[in-house]
Amino acid sequence: MTVISISARSQTVPNITDSRLDFSLPDMKGDSLRLSSMKGKVFLLDFWASWCGPCRYSNKNLVKLYSKYKPNGFEILSVSLDDNKHDWMKAVNKDKITWLQINDSRGWDARSAAKWQVDAIPASFLIDKDGNVVAINAEKKELENKIRELLGL
Repeated sequence: MTVISISARSQTVPNITDSRLDFSLPDMKGDSLRLSSMKGKVFLLDFWASWCGPCRYSNKNLVKLYSKYKPNGFEILSVSLDDNKHDWMKAVNKDKITWLQINDSRGWDARSAAKWQVDAIPASFLIDKDGNVVAINAEKKELENKIRELLGL
């Protein structure tokens, strides 16, 4: 297995089309969604789970951010690490999440999270239209400023 560094100090900027980072997972309807298919969009790759308190708190902020910038082309792709599909879907409904949701049901053994070196959630990666990671775990104001910049607002 090849491990690549996705730290801010890394010489190579991670890109979603890199086969070492790409993955395909089922959405809420059971249809597969491939990460690399998001190339061309400004989006936030967000790892979370229904049982994670900080993730649920973060969802509240993401709901506001998404409704504000979706009309300008911003997307969010959330990867749930829930092993229970019912709990995942219940949390999506309760948190009023309307953006793209996929599930890697292996919890901390999730290959998608391992590929992105996620060892704590919530974990987020802001990705530009070229598929490059431009920010990792950006806080509220920094994240919004970066989104505005990437969308040309």
